[in-house]
Amino acid sequence: MLAESGHRMEIFDPIYAPDDKVFQEKEKYDFITSTEVIEHLTEPGLELRRLWDCLKTGGTLALMTKFMVEESKFPSWYYKLDPTHICFYSENTFRWLAGELGGYSEFPNPDVAFLHKRGPKRTPEQE
Repeated sequence: MLAESGHRMEIFDPIYAPDDKVFQEKEKYDFITSTEVIEHLTEPGLELRRLWDCLKTGGTLALMTKFMVEESKFPSWYYKLDPTHICFYSENTFRWLAGELGGYSEFPNPDVAFLHKRGPKRTPEQE
């Protein structure tokens, strides 16, 4: 759909589209999406950093996953019953991650986090 609208697209999937060239050039992409993937990662910090490094300054990493329920509801939460779901996230997780990466977070819809990569700090002379 996006390619049909004229946007250049590249896809990576370790099983179905395992072309690592998408990770070779730093600060290449304006927008990176990961839909229903991050809950399956064995090394989420490593993988999310790899995606972040591919973002241009001012770019956005859009992540969609089921956000964790409150602790008291976790034992009966259906989402954790899938044995391939090994990592769980909350808004606080994404706020922390964005800060660690030097960016900021936004939550446009339930279960969606946008992590924005800040541009370089500007001095008053540059304004």
